[in-house]
Amino acid sequence: MSAFDFDRLQQQLRERFGPARIPLLYDWQKVLVGSKSLTEKDKLRKVNDFINSNIGFDDDMSIWSQSEYWATPLETIGQGRGDCEDFAIIKYYSLRDAGISLAKLRLVYVKARLSGPNGPYLQSHMVLAYYATPNAEPLVLDSLMAEIKPASQRGDLQPIFSFNSEAIWNGVAGNAAQRYGGTVQLSRWQDLLQRARNEGLD
Repeated sequence: MSAFDFDRLQQQLRERFGPARIPLLYDWQKVLVGSKSLTEKDKLRKVNDFINSNIGFDDDMSIWSQSEYWATPLETIGQGRGDCEDFAIIKYYSLRDAGISLAKLRLVYVKARLSGPNGPYLQSHMVLAYYATPNAEPLVLDSLMAEIKPASQRGDLQPIFSFNSEAIWNGVAGNAAQRYGGTVQLSRWQDLLQRARNEGLD
């Protein structure tokens, strides 16, 4: 059984976005409930595949008419689309609900090296990292590719900092130094956590 209040989520989804995404909400609920009995690596794979396959990629200006907006999982389900932060955030919440401990998950802000018509360029990007043990090499869950790979195999990503609901780290390594002041420095993250709590995602 999911810890999320899906009756409340369904009501809010219908009120804010209409009934069209109710089936997607049900499918997400089934994935979370069905993941609880799996191994952690299988949880990663199931959640990553579901989100990457069922959420369309789009930018914040097209979705929210804002240059930068971090959507709650409910909002991402309601829109059926999101940008890289939204993908990482809904995967983070999904895996927490599936039973993976907070200490094993971090959202990672990176510079991604992409290919364009004028050659390679760097773009701000966000991924989700999973640490099997505190000092393990993290596995990277990314909206840009289906396969979950160890960080050492993602030479296209330059980590800047990482964070979860409890702390911010200067890098992505398990033993990276925590930043002084904690997550209060990330106002968008604090705002998102509060909105998600208000929706029934805690």
